Amino acid sequence: MGSEWREVRVEEIKSSAPSALATGPFGSAIGSRFFQDSGVPVLRGSNLSEDVGRRLVEDDLAFLSPEKASEFKRSIARRGDLVFTCWGTIGQVGLVDDRSRFHEYVVSNKQMKLTPDPATADSLFLYYLFSNPAMVAHVRNAGIGSSVPGFNLGQLRQIPILLPPLAEQRRIAGILGALDDKIELNRRMSQTLESMARTLFKSWFVDFDPVRAKSEGRDPGVPGHLADRLPDSLEDSETGQIPKGWRLCGLDEIADFLNGLALQRFPANDGRVLPAIKIAQLHAGNTEGADEVSVDIPSDYVVQDGDVLFSWSGSLSVELWCGGPGALNQHLFKVTSERYPKWFYYLWTREHLADFRAIAAGKATTMGHIQREHLAAARVVVPSLATLDETSQYFEPLTGALVSLSLESRSLAAARDSLLPRLLSVGFPTMSQSGAQPT
Repeated sequence: MGSEWREVRVEEIKSSAPSALATGPFGSAIGSRFFQDSGVPVLRGSNLSEDVGRRLVEDDLAFLSPEKASEFKRSIARRGDLVFTCWGTIGQVGLVDDRSRFHEYVVSNKQMKLTPDPATADSLFLYYLFSNPAMVAHVRNAGIGSSVPGFNLGQLRQIPILLPPLAEQRRIAGILGALDDKIELNRRMSQTLESMARTLFKSWFVDFDPVRAKSEGRDPGVPGHLADRLPDSLEDSETGQIPKGWRLCGLDEIADFLNGLALQRFPANDGRVLPAIKIAQLHAGNTEGADEVSVDIPSDYVVQDGDVLFSWSGSLSVELWCGGPGALNQHLFKVTSERYPKWFYYLWTREHLADFRAIAAGKATTMGHIQREHLAAARVVVPSLATLDETSQYFEPLTGALVSLSLESRSLAAARDSLLPRLLSVGFPTMSQSGAQPT
């Protein structure tokens, strides 16, 4: 097989179509003043992920009017096109494919796009080739500039790669793509389950829909054994009406919020280490590239899969951690309770997250945050323990599935990352001199 792989440069595999290799428009021509809420989407750096498999991140798209977008025909990316960052976080690559929400996108002034020749190169194979950590490192090492790294169109044209026959490209892309398809399916399922859990929780414990229905003589919409346990009326409280007999209290009364350690006081030693889980790791969902600290920290500060973590400063978020064991850094709470189930305090904390973010945003500091007094002021409504036990059978499977799906995706990603360097060979300028062949 090795003899069939050939060394080519990127410019040799581009399509013959006009602007098959092109940069985005000049900066002032596509500034944010032209952005709107709908129209033709613009691909910016935030829409390209460093996570292999996230071919496009379309959570926060900006749009241009069709009339404005028509001015940038040479910078349009369509199905099968690859998109690269040329200024800023270089090494990022995206792919417009069947997963993408739109048929075409305008690449921004800090991006460039490649339309491969479909008779020569498979787009998905190229995506994995450029996502390979060895290729990412090569691109970053070749970057120009210091404060704002750059990688220009001329450099992209000249990148040498080892390219197998088209059928082999598709076979390799199919293997890696099948793993990523399952990871993507898990991600979407998790989003659906999270939405279901939060919607159901709000209906039952915030809006009290079943109790209101029962008090009005209507069907509560819950199974009979649970309906029997629900109060048949509401009563006044400091926050308004709540189910009779249910208790109003602060968020900090249903869970313990353990703040993390200043982990620099626990330097790594003797090779026995834990990754430090900081805000960046919480948002990434993994400990890749994390600092290492000693395992000799108090056990309460060791984080395990399934733990609820809450970043209370900077970019506030509440997550079910599934990134493996680690050490809890300051600015993060580990949320636990000896009395109440995990789903209950997790969903109540999520319910108050928008308010916490608003409080943090109002801080006149560079890093907004909340304080423990805000946890006490965040009101929660607690049913009887018997009712809580009954409702657990609906919420525990939902939150449990979130953890299971994340752990499965972590295993699949590990398998994919192990296969990447085995299935792909990255060409470098010295390749032809060394006679390197694919492994």
